[in-house]
Amino acid sequence: MTDRWELRDALLAAGLPPDSFQLAGVHETVPLPTDFWFLRPSADGTWEIGPYERGTYEVREVHVFESAACAGLYRILVGRPL
Repeated sequence: MTDRWELRDALLAAGLPPDSFQLAGVHETVPLPTDFWFLRPSADGTWEIGPYERGTYEVREVHVFESAACAGLYRILVGRPL
């Protein structure tokens, strides 16, 4: 998986509800769900993934490459590598 667009398609194909994840600039639901997993770029150019719960973002993993972050989020949400 190389980018967030492919990740979005793979997560939806795996049957995840659209409001269970947010991918910066690609898949963002409005209004903001109460809890979901996110993938977003950070200020230093790395990629962050983690849960958003009760109004708080918790970064659990940081990756240098977008492709690695996409693979990591897919593994977390689906329970297996793509």
